[in-house]
Amino acid sequence: MSDVAAIDNLVVKFQNLKSEISKVIVGQEEAVNFVLLSVFCGGHSLLIGVPGLAKTLLVNTVSDALGLEFKRIQFTPDLMPSDILGSEILDQNREFKFIKGPIFSNIILADEINRTPPKTQAALLEAMQEKSVTIAGQHHSLSAPFLVLATQNPIEQEGTYPLPEAQLDRFMFSITLEYPSFREEVEVVKSTTTNIESKADSVLSSEDILEIQKLIRKVPVADNVIEYAVKLVGKTRPKSKEAPEIVQKYLDWGAGPRASQNLILAAKAHSAIKGKYSPDIEDVKSVAIPILSHRIVKNYKAEAENISISQIIESIL
Repeated sequence: MSDVAAIDNLVVKFQNLKSEISKVIVGQEEAVNFVLLSVFCGGHSLLIGVPGLAKTLLVNTVSDALGLEFKRIQFTPDLMPSDILGSEILDQNREFKFIKGPIFSNIILADEINRTPPKTQAALLEAMQEKSVTIAGQHHSLSAPFLVLATQNPIEQEGTYPLPEAQLDRFMFSITLEYPSFREEVEVVKSTTTNIESKADSVLSSEDILEIQKLIRKVPVADNVIEYAVKLVGKTRPKSKEAPEIVQKYLDWGAGPRASQNLILAAKAHSAIKGKYSPDIEDVKSVAIPILSHRIVKNYKAEAENISISQIIESIL
Protein backbone atom coordinates (compact mmCIF):
# COMPACT_ATOMS: atom_id res chain seq x y z
CA MET A 1 0.00 0.00 0.00
CA SER A 2 1.35 3.46 -0.92
CA ASP A 3 1.81 6.06 1.84
CA VAL A 4 -0.99 8.20 0.34
CA ALA A 5 -3.42 5.24 0.43
CA ALA A 6 -2.21 4.42 3.98
CA ILE A 7 -3.11 7.95 5.16
CA ASP A 8 -6.56 7.69 3.50
CA ASN A 9 -6.97 4.37 5.31
CA LEU A 10 -5.84 5.96 8.60
CA VAL A 11 -8.69 8.52 8.39
CA VAL A 12 -11.20 5.63 8.21
CA LYS A 13 -9.49 3.77 11.11
CA PHE A 14 -9.51 6.94 13.22
CA GLN A 15 -13.26 7.45 12.64
CA ASN A 16 -13.92 3.77 13.52
CA LEU A 17 -11.93 4.20 16.74
CA LYS A 18 -13.85 7.37 17.64
CA SER A 19 -17.23 5.69 17.08
CA GLU A 20 -16.23 2.68 19.26
CA ILE A 21 -14.99 4.96 22.06
CA SER A 22 -18.18 7.08 21.87
CA LYS A 23 -20.21 3.96 22.77
CA VAL A 24 -18.81 4.36 26.31
CA ILE A 25 -17.46 7.93 26.60
CA VAL A 26 -19.94 10.77 26.13
CA GLY A 27 -18.37 14.05 24.93
CA GLN A 28 -14.71 14.76 25.89
CA GLU A 29 -13.99 14.79 22.15
CA GLU A 30 -10.84 16.90 22.39
CA ALA A 31 -9.39 14.67 25.15
CA VAL A 32 -10.15 11.52 23.09
CA ASN A 33 -8.50 13.07 20.00
CA PHE A 34 -5.32 13.97 21.88
CA VAL A 35 -5.06 10.54 23.56
CA LEU A 36 -5.38 8.87 20.14
CA LEU A 37 -2.82 11.29 18.64
CA SER A 38 -0.36 10.35 21.40
CA VAL A 39 -0.95 6.64 20.60
CA PHE A 40 -0.31 7.26 16.89
CA CYS A 41 2.90 9.20 17.72
CA GLY A 42 4.08 6.69 20.35
CA GLY A 43 3.98 9.37 23.08
CA HIS A 44 2.65 9.45 26.64
CA SER A 45 -0.21 11.59 27.98
CA LEU A 46 -1.05 13.18 31.32
CA LEU A 47 -4.82 13.51 31.92
CA ILE A 48 -5.75 16.25 34.37
CA GLY A 49 -9.28 16.67 35.68
CA VAL A 50 -11.42 16.77 38.80
CA PRO A 51 -12.81 13.45 40.13
CA GLY A 52 -15.65 11.85 38.17
CA LEU A 53 -14.78 13.09 34.67
CA ALA A 54 -14.11 9.52 33.40
CA LYS A 55 -10.31 9.83 33.15
CA THR A 56 -9.80 6.17 34.13
CA LEU A 57 -12.76 5.00 32.03
CA LEU A 58 -11.37 6.88 29.02
CA VAL A 59 -8.00 5.09 29.25
CA ASN A 60 -9.77 1.75 29.76
CA THR A 61 -12.01 2.30 26.74
CA VAL A 62 -9.12 3.42 24.50
CA SER A 63 -7.17 0.24 25.36
CA ASP A 64 -10.26 -1.88 24.55
CA ALA A 65 -10.73 -0.16 21.18
CA LEU A 66 -7.02 -0.50 20.35
CA GLY A 67 -6.90 -4.19 21.28
CA LEU A 68 -3.87 -3.67 23.54
CA GLU A 69 -2.87 -5.28 26.82
CA PHE A 70 -3.74 -2.90 29.64
CA LYS A 71 -2.54 -2.67 33.25
CA ARG A 72 -3.63 -0.20 35.91
CA ILE A 73 -1.28 0.94 38.69
CA GLN A 74 -2.93 2.79 41.55
CA PHE A 75 -0.30 5.22 42.84
CA THR A 76 -0.36 5.48 46.64
CA PRO A 77 2.07 7.00 49.19
CA ASP A 78 3.41 3.52 50.14
CA LEU A 79 3.92 2.23 46.56
CA MET A 80 7.51 1.06 45.93
CA PRO A 81 9.45 1.03 42.61
CA SER A 82 9.46 -2.80 42.70
CA ASP A 83 5.63 -2.75 42.76
CA ILE A 84 5.81 -1.18 39.28
CA LEU A 85 8.90 -2.72 37.70
CA GLY A 86 8.96 -6.17 39.31
CA SER A 87 11.56 -7.81 41.53
CA GLU A 88 13.91 -10.75 41.85
CA ILE A 89 12.96 -13.58 44.21
CA LEU A 90 14.74 -16.75 45.29
CA ASP A 91 13.02 -19.79 43.80
CA GLN A 92 13.02 -23.39 45.14
CA ASN A 93 16.40 -24.09 43.49
CA ARG A 94 17.93 -21.15 45.38
CA GLU A 95 18.32 -19.21 42.12
CA PHE A 96 17.16 -15.66 41.52
CA LYS A 97 14.11 -15.45 39.31
CA PHE A 98 12.71 -12.19 37.93
CA ILE A 99 8.97 -11.64 38.44
CA LYS A 100 7.71 -8.99 36.00
CA GLY A 101 5.75 -6.03 37.37
CA PRO A 102 2.73 -4.36 35.74
CA ILE A 103 5.01 -2.06 33.66
CA PHE A 104 5.35 -5.01 31.23
CA SER A 105 2.21 -4.19 29.27
CA ASN A 106 1.19 -2.07 26.23
CA ILE A 107 -0.87 0.61 27.99
CA ILE A 108 -0.10 1.59 31.57
CA LEU A 109 -2.67 3.62 33.45
CA ALA A 110 -0.69 5.45 36.14
CA ASP A 111 -3.69 6.43 38.25
CA GLU A 112 -3.19 9.55 40.42
CA ILE A 113 0.53 9.62 39.64
CA ASN A 114 1.11 12.59 42.00
CA ARG A 115 0.02 10.58 45.07
CA THR A 116 3.30 8.66 45.27
CA PRO A 117 6.74 9.94 46.41
CA PRO A 118 9.40 10.98 43.83
CA LYS A 119 11.38 7.74 44.33
CA THR A 120 8.44 5.73 42.94
CA GLN A 121 7.52 8.32 40.28
CA ALA A 122 11.11 8.05 39.01
CA ALA A 123 10.62 4.29 38.42
CA LEU A 124 8.77 5.30 35.23
CA LEU A 125 11.51 7.59 33.86
CA GLU A 126 13.57 4.98 32.02
CA ALA A 127 10.48 3.12 30.81
CA MET A 128 8.95 6.30 29.36
CA GLN A 129 12.10 7.44 27.55
CA GLU A 130 13.96 4.25 26.62
CA LYS A 131 10.99 1.80 26.46
CA SER A 132 13.04 -0.50 28.72
CA VAL A 133 13.82 -1.00 32.41
CA THR A 134 16.98 -1.99 34.30
CA ILE A 135 16.50 -4.18 37.37
CA ALA A 136 19.41 -5.59 39.41
CA GLY A 137 21.75 -4.68 36.55
CA GLN A 138 19.68 -6.60 33.98
CA HIS A 139 18.21 -4.79 30.98
CA HIS A 140 14.62 -5.70 30.07
CA SER A 141 12.90 -4.38 26.92
CA LEU A 142 9.21 -3.50 27.16
CA SER A 143 6.66 -4.75 24.66
CA ALA A 144 5.79 -2.43 21.74
CA PRO A 145 3.71 -0.34 21.51
CA PHE A 146 4.25 1.03 25.02
CA LEU A 147 2.31 4.02 26.38
CA VAL A 148 1.91 5.60 29.81
CA LEU A 149 -1.41 7.40 30.32
CA ALA A 150 -1.26 9.06 33.73
CA THR A 151 -4.06 10.79 35.60
CA GLN A 152 -3.81 13.65 38.05
CA ASN A 153 -6.35 15.47 40.19
CA PRO A 154 -5.79 19.28 40.11
CA ILE A 155 -7.78 20.28 43.20
CA GLU A 156 -6.37 18.19 46.02
CA GLN A 157 -2.93 19.39 46.97
CA GLU A 158 -2.73 17.65 50.36
CA GLY A 159 -0.77 14.41 50.35
CA THR A 160 0.43 14.92 46.77
CA TYR A 161 3.94 15.09 45.30
CA PRO A 162 4.10 17.32 42.19
CA LEU A 163 5.82 15.63 39.26
CA PRO A 164 9.36 16.95 38.65
CA GLU A 165 9.95 18.94 35.44
CA ALA A 166 12.17 16.18 33.97
CA GLN A 167 9.30 13.72 34.23
CA LEU A 168 6.63 16.14 32.99
CA ASP A 169 8.79 16.73 29.90
CA ARG A 170 8.53 13.03 29.03
CA PHE A 171 4.76 13.37 28.56
CA MET A 172 3.91 14.36 25.01
CA PHE A 173 0.53 15.89 25.92
CA SER A 174 -1.00 17.37 29.04
CA ILE A 175 -4.75 16.98 28.48
CA THR A 176 -7.24 18.86 30.66
CA LEU A 177 -10.68 17.26 30.89
CA GLU A 178 -13.53 19.73 31.27
CA TYR A 179 -16.95 19.32 32.88
CA PRO A 180 -19.54 17.94 30.42
CA SER A 181 -22.21 20.23 28.95
CA PHE A 182 -25.79 19.95 30.24
CA ARG A 183 -26.85 17.71 27.30
CA GLU A 184 -23.76 15.48 27.69
CA GLU A 185 -24.33 15.10 31.43
CA VAL A 186 -27.97 14.09 30.82
CA GLU A 187 -26.68 11.49 28.32
CA VAL A 188 -24.09 10.21 30.85
CA VAL A 189 -26.72 9.81 33.57
CA LYS A 190 -29.12 8.03 31.18
CA SER A 191 -26.49 5.58 29.94
CA THR A 192 -24.91 4.75 33.31
CA THR A 193 -27.96 4.23 35.50
CA THR A 194 -29.47 1.24 33.67
CA ASN A 195 -28.43 -2.41 33.61
CA ILE A 196 -27.20 -2.16 29.99
CA GLU A 197 -23.40 -2.19 29.83
CA SER A 198 -21.57 -0.61 26.90
CA LYS A 199 -18.12 -1.81 25.85
CA ALA A 200 -15.86 -0.73 23.01
CA ASP A 201 -14.89 -3.46 20.53
CA SER A 202 -11.30 -3.81 19.38
CA VAL A 203 -10.83 -2.25 15.91
CA LEU A 204 -6.99 -2.22 15.73
CA SER A 205 -4.23 -4.61 16.72
CA SER A 206 -0.76 -3.84 18.13
CA GLU A 207 0.69 -4.53 14.64
CA ASP A 208 -1.68 -1.93 13.12
CA ILE A 209 -0.60 0.65 15.71
CA LEU A 210 3.11 0.03 15.06
CA GLU A 211 2.43 0.47 11.31
CA ILE A 212 0.59 3.75 11.99
CA GLN A 213 3.48 4.99 14.17
CA LYS A 214 5.93 4.25 11.29
CA LEU A 215 3.60 5.97 8.80
CA ILE A 216 3.34 9.15 10.93
CA ARG A 217 7.15 9.44 11.05
CA LYS A 218 7.27 9.15 7.22
CA VAL A 219 4.93 12.14 6.70
CA PRO A 220 6.95 14.94 5.00
CA VAL A 221 7.07 18.40 6.61
CA ALA A 222 7.96 21.68 4.89
CA ASP A 223 10.96 23.57 6.33
CA ASN A 224 8.84 26.66 7.12
CA VAL A 225 6.56 24.53 9.36
CA ILE A 226 9.55 23.11 11.27
CA GLU A 227 11.03 26.61 11.63
CA TYR A 228 7.66 27.92 12.90
CA ALA A 229 7.50 25.16 15.55
CA VAL A 230 11.09 25.79 16.71
CA LYS A 231 10.51 29.58 16.84
CA LEU A 232 7.30 29.03 18.79
CA VAL A 233 9.13 26.96 21.42
CA GLY A 234 11.98 29.51 21.48
CA LYS A 235 9.47 32.26 22.31
CA THR A 236 8.51 30.45 25.56
CA ARG A 237 12.04 30.94 26.96
CA PRO A 238 12.18 34.14 29.06
CA LYS A 239 15.92 34.68 28.46
CA SER A 240 15.62 34.35 24.66
CA LYS A 241 15.82 37.47 22.43
CA GLU A 242 12.64 36.37 20.62
CA ALA A 243 10.61 36.07 23.85
CA PRO A 244 7.64 38.49 23.81
CA GLU A 245 7.00 40.80 26.78
CA ILE A 246 4.31 38.54 28.34
CA VAL A 247 6.84 35.66 28.51
CA GLN A 248 9.60 37.78 30.04
CA LYS A 249 7.12 39.16 32.57
CA TYR A 250 5.28 35.98 33.63
CA LEU A 251 7.48 32.92 32.99
CA ASP A 252 10.40 31.52 34.98
CA TRP A 253 11.17 28.70 32.58
CA GLY A 254 10.45 27.81 28.94
CA ALA A 255 10.08 24.58 26.96
CA GLY A 256 13.08 22.52 25.81
CA PRO A 257 13.92 20.89 22.44
CA ARG A 258 11.67 17.90 23.21
CA ALA A 259 8.71 20.28 22.83
CA SER A 260 9.81 21.17 19.26
CA GLN A 261 10.14 17.47 18.37
CA ASN A 262 6.70 16.70 19.82
CA LEU A 263 5.08 19.68 18.07
CA ILE A 264 6.19 18.37 14.68
CA LEU A 265 5.29 14.72 15.42
CA ALA A 266 1.85 15.72 16.73
CA ALA A 267 1.29 18.08 13.77
CA LYS A 268 2.09 15.17 11.41
CA ALA A 269 -0.47 12.95 13.18
CA HIS A 270 -3.02 15.80 13.34
CA SER A 271 -2.76 16.39 9.57
CA ALA A 272 -2.89 12.63 8.81
CA ILE A 273 -6.17 12.05 10.71
CA LYS A 274 -7.65 14.98 8.76
CA GLY A 275 -6.63 13.29 5.47
CA LYS A 276 -3.84 15.79 4.66
CA TYR A 277 -0.52 14.43 3.40
CA SER A 278 1.68 17.07 5.02
CA PRO A 279 1.14 19.31 8.08
CA ASP A 280 0.90 23.11 7.87
CA ILE A 281 1.28 25.85 10.50
CA GLU A 282 -2.41 25.46 11.50
CA ASP A 283 -1.70 21.84 12.54
CA VAL A 284 1.16 23.03 14.77
CA LYS A 285 -1.14 25.63 16.37
CA SER A 286 -3.86 23.00 16.96
CA VAL A 287 -1.56 20.87 19.14
CA ALA A 288 0.48 23.68 20.77
CA ILE A 289 -1.44 24.12 24.06
CA PRO A 290 -1.43 20.47 25.27
CA ILE A 291 2.23 20.10 24.23
CA LEU A 292 3.56 23.30 25.80
CA SER A 293 1.33 23.82 28.87
CA HIS A 294 3.17 21.37 31.18
CA ARG A 295 6.63 22.40 29.96
CA ILE A 296 6.59 26.04 30.97
CA VAL A 297 6.75 27.35 34.53
CA LYS A 298 4.92 30.52 35.66
CA ASN A 299 6.52 32.95 38.13
CA TYR A 300 4.95 34.45 41.27
CA LYS A 301 3.79 37.52 39.27
CA ALA A 302 1.64 35.34 36.98
CA GLU A 303 0.20 33.57 40.05
CA ALA A 304 -0.58 36.90 41.75
CA GLU A 305 -2.26 38.33 38.64
CA ASN A 306 -4.10 35.07 37.91
CA ILE A 307 -2.58 34.68 34.44
CA SER A 308 -3.03 31.13 33.14
CA ILE A 309 -0.50 29.11 31.13
CA SER A 310 -2.96 28.75 28.23
CA GLN A 311 -3.43 32.56 28.10
CA ILE A 312 0.35 32.96 27.75
CA ILE A 313 0.55 30.29 25.00
CA GLU A 314 -2.45 31.81 23.13
CA SER A 315 -0.78 35.21 23.14
CA ILE A 316 2.44 33.70 21.73
CA LEU A 317 0.43 31.93 19.01
